[in-house]
Amino acid sequence: MEKPAPSPGFVKGDPRAPTQPWSVGVPRLGFPPLTEAATWGISPLDQLACRIKFRRAHYVGEFTPPTIKQPWLEYPGYNGGNDWGSISYNPQTGIMLANWSSLPMYDQLVSRKKADKMGLIPIDSPQYNPGAGGAEGNGAQAQTPYGIVVTPYWNSFTQMMCNEPPYGMITAIDLKAHKILWQKPFGSARANGPWGIATGLPLTIGTPNNGGPVMTAGGVAFIGASTDNQIHAIDLKTGKTLWTDVLPGGGQANAMTYAVNGRQYVAIMAGGHHFMRSPVSDALVVYALPEADNK
Repeated sequence: MEKPAPSPGFVKGDPRAPTQPWSVGVPRLGFPPLTEAATWGISPLDQLACRIKFRRAHYVGEFTPPTIKQPWLEYPGYNGGNDWGSISYNPQTGIMLANWSSLPMYDQLVSRKKADKMGLIPIDSPQYNPGAGGAEGNGAQAQTPYGIVVTPYWNSFTQMMCNEPPYGMITAIDLKAHKILWQKPFGSARANGPWGIATGLPLTIGTPNNGGPVMTAGGVAFIGASTDNQIHAIDLKTGKTLWTDVLPGGGQANAMTYAVNGRQYVAIMAGGHHFMRSPVSDALVVYALPEADNK
């Protein structure tokens, strides 16, 4: 269906269509639009700071257009819902498995003059400054009238998001019946917390995630992706976590599975992710059942 969208927009030379395509045949991977009442903080003062931030921003839902005079909220942000890790799908069963994030972004257009002063230079330029912007965050938007400043929609003091958790989810959908089989928060608080300090708590709060799942014919999915730096084995029928292991670095990569001489392996590159602040490593981690259990 076509859903009404704000038009013509607020930026000269940036036309907006009056409607946008909206899928109604498959359950949505996402939460309802943001509200001031649902702003969140680890204390009343933190929540107040986030409410002020919400009021200062322009926001009219998922099709909020860019503005010049004030920041605007981008939700889903560019690091979620479902991201570059994509989904896993079994055409025999019609089951799709998708992990996704709930991470709004706080955007602000800036003049070309200010963007140049900030050192926002295209990544392919010899003068590019890696500390000023790039693939994530602030962008030069070269050869346009504006650069862009992008930050997470968070309390910059505590570095906790201003929207309420969970921040990461995993969903199994029956694409033949067009219904959700199960859905739950994905990722624990063990390596996350205020000011970037790991809490060590094994609470499944739902964390940001990047990297996709892989399914096996036996009905088990393997996935890293979350910022708890773990790899998870999940029962596709129930969503129950069957097994986890802590990786030497962030598992922001797609797991894979293969067999050699009849023995099945699961592998993941635990390289970490700079934007998600997970530990960086160069470890390729491979798992297999003991040979006696694999027969």
